[in-house]
Amino acid sequence: MLDINLIREKPLYVKEALKKKLWDTDFDELLSWDKEKRELMQVVENNKAEMNKLSASVPLLKKQGQDVSSVFKQVKEIAAKNKEYEERLEELTKKMTEFLEALPNIPDDDLVGGGKENNKVIHTYGKKPEFSFKAKDHVELATSLGLVDYDRGAKIAGHGAWIYTNLGARLEWALLNFFISEHLKDGYEMILPPHLLNEQSGYVAGQFPKFRQDVFWLEGLEPQRFLLPTAETALVNLHRDEILSESDLPKKYFAYTPCYRREAGSYRTEERGMIRGYQFDKVEMVQYTKPEDSDKAFEELVGKAASLVEKLGLHFQISKLAAGDISHSMARTYDIEVYIPSIGIYKEVSSASNARDYQARRGKCRYRDSATGKTRYVHTLNASGLATSRIFPAILEQYQQEDGSVLVPEVLQPFMGGIKVLKPVK
Repeated sequence: MLDINLIREKPLYVKEALKKKLWDTDFDELLSWDKEKRELMQVVENNKAEMNKLSASVPLLKKQGQDVSSVFKQVKEIAAKNKEYEERLEELTKKMTEFLEALPNIPDDDLVGGGKENNKVIHTYGKKPEFSFKAKDHVELATSLGLVDYDRGAKIAGHGAWIYTNLGARLEWALLNFFISEHLKDGYEMILPPHLLNEQSGYVAGQFPKFRQDVFWLEGLEPQRFLLPTAETALVNLHRDEILSESDLPKKYFAYTPCYRREAGSYRTEERGMIRGYQFDKVEMVQYTKPEDSDKAFEELVGKAASLVEKLGLHFQISKLAAGDISHSMARTYDIEVYIPSIGIYKEVSSASNARDYQARRGKCRYRDSATGKTRYVHTLNASGLATSRIFPAILEQYQQEDGSVLVPEVLQPFMGGIKVLKPVK
């Protein structure tokens, strides 16, 4: 949620910044409500002070033998007015909250405006793989190697689902274990969160109310719950409504979970197989930092995500996203995108993002400044580390051999029981 003080002080700056996110809004009505609310609050406080003063005079007036009925009448009249004012204050607060809740985060100043057409590649690792033979796509490879059963996945769960089988299941698990071991090595704390989350968790993460229909809701549960679309949604709620000690920061977490998304796969060539589906595995990293440390934390998360793809020996690029291609709650995002040879394009395997204090304001997550004793909002950041559903196809396609086999990346071999080559099955 945006700071109302910033909108009061710099409405044109905020308006122009949000335009870069392709979000056009007018703050005149909001500021009018805000002005009325502040004026009414002052009136209510003055009235309360007057009622207290009148009430305090009653004993003295009684002692002097004076009639106090007029005093009680005054107090009653002021109380009645205050009730009206407080009802209006409640109405104004609701309107302002709904307005502010709908606003996206302000993009960082250095970002260009517009959508994905303005994204910029800032780093490339390795060279595009070239083959002296007719290369296969990941669907054909996964099938011929007996790694994935697409037909039975569709049979038991419908389009957009698949089943990892035999060495495919082991390769998937090897990837997850490799990611986990790297994060533990870097001092991140492992979390296994619940997969059913309450509505407040989606609100704090910035997914609700605007994107409430993009998740799977479970019927018949009270209070209502939804399936987490990413572990970030759970991790950024760990310290909701808490005041942390400055010495506790930064907090660095990671979690493995399946992710459940309503954004169904399509039948386009670039989204065949497991490129996009309703459920996929992902390891997610989240940091809570002091505001002055969040830029450094962002670079760390980008570096960690990129390092994982490097160690797998895959060709990839890093893109700095334009303001309009960044998600609703984020101020900055870099995508790590792996190359899929069969479709000749790069697909995102990690988005590293800085939400600044947007999520923390919604979740009332603060820390106490040791120098001033005052509370400040933390900054929250996240990055996939990594999602497997595109890494898996990239490994199959980039590591394929002329005889139809696929080499196992060296870093995964210990997690595969020493298996170095995946061979076609009869």
